[in-house]
Amino acid sequence: MRTWSEKQLEAIEAPVTDLLVSAAAGSGKTSVLVERIARLIEGGQDIGRMLVVTFTNAAVAEMKERIIQRLTQLAQQAQGEAKARLQLQAADAERADISTIHAFCLNVLRRNFQAVGLDP
Repeated sequence: MRTWSEKQLEAIEAPVTDLLVSAAAGSGKTSVLVERIARLIEGGQDIGRMLVVTFTNAAVAEMKERIIQRLTQLAQQAQGEAKARLQLQAADAERADISTIHAFCLNVLRRNFQAVGLDP
């Protein structure tokens, strides 16, 4: 089991709301976000209703991989409905809205081109 710093725990356990995690390279941002997402899902949230934005495609791939691993780990420890739900959430993580800021914005524009007067 990982030991979290006070600030990391603060980010992991913050109330369900919009959250911005900003810290230096190598400080554990990805691990903190993965744990936060896992705990929210354990608490009944759905990964399909989350937006996770990062800055690089490599970070997106790493985030998805780590979320899937963590949810799979939690599913192995769970039983019954909780196990099935966590397994389903792990499978859904591959298609979840985890993207770069640029990809997210492009997707918003593609879906709402008419609202901003763009030619489709």
